[in-house]
Amino acid sequence: MKLFNRRQEYIKEYIKNKKEAQIGDILVYVKNNFNVNRRTVNRDIDILLKSGYVSKQGAGRNTSYSVSDRYNLLKEINVKKYFSVPFDEREIKTSFNFNIFDVLKENVFSEDEEKKLLQLHNDFVKNFSQYDSQTLINKEYERILIEFSWKSSRIEGNTYSLLNTEQLIKDNKPDDKKTKEETQMILNHKDAFNESLQNKDVFVRLSRANVEHIHYLLIKDLGISKNLRKSPVGITGTNYKPLDNIYQIEEVLEGMIKLINNKENFFEKAFLSLILISYIQAFEDGNKRTARMVANAILLSYNSIPISYRAVNEVEYKKASLLFYEVNNLFYFKDIFLKQFEFAVENYFK
Repeated sequence: MKLFNRRQEYIKEYIKNKKEAQIGDILVYVKNNFNVNRRTVNRDIDILLKSGYVSKQGAGRNTSYSVSDRYNLLKEINVKKYFSVPFDEREIKTSFNFNIFDVLKENVFSEDEEKKLLQLHNDFVKNFSQYDSQTLINKEYERILIEFSWKSSRIEGNTYSLLNTEQLIKDNKPDDKKTKEETQMILNHKDAFNESLQNKDVFVRLSRANVEHIHYLLIKDLGISKNLRKSPVGITGTNYKPLDNIYQIEEVLEGMIKLINNKENFFEKAFLSLILISYIQAFEDGNKRTARMVANAILLSYNSIPISYRAVNEVEYKKASLLFYEVNNLFYFKDIFLKQFEFAVENYFK
């Protein structure tokens, strides 16, 4: 179903292309293309305002309109086209957007997306209730743990195979062709996942201590500092630069935690943890691993199913991350989250 008529689409595209359009220019543009009066144009603009696609600045003759941050956050993006442009040539937000928490106060999932997630969760609860053996429950969680540890590590460049990851986690037999760091990364995922599963109630309400502890478990014995970052850090493949001031990092980390704790929907809590911990890059390394594990810890704390990411392509996951870093757009990352949650419900505890 189309949200806007042809004339309203024209206005929307005009505002988008102009970046900031004066009311007088919009009226001239519309009247040159459509046989309408000023009142109709004003009504069209009101519809765009109420829909959240457009925001208003100024008053009277000085009124101007621009595409809203919320529209930019949720709009569909042609991912292939976006990444066909070399990263040095892309128009992006090169630094942390301090307004992001205000933009994210409203629901990031549509009503239909929320219904789908809730239905999937209910399907999982029903499936889980049929397990009356703790041994079988433990085996199924172990399967998720193995596949999560493998894929989360693969996203970070780890070359362990799924079968060798299983052998390491179940039998404590490392692949002697891999580095000690790769082996340790997998084992750290195991410890972090098991602790999150055994202490589920801890993550009902997120805290900075929660985040830092998960990070510590994931970077243990890897030569990475457990403390918040005090120096600049670069991200491969983008000109986005995370904050490099520890006081600002502390400030936005607390802002993230407050935002997440104010959310009622636990899917939003998990999803926002997933994207924002990565975006803030509070630690010198291990941020995306921490984000994925904290998100899963939140899902577990609400008696839902964690996501293994087994079916996600590592390159596509990185693209989704970069889209949020560079233009604060969630379209692709939401798509991955929804599909991977559905995958989890359809493949575990069945």
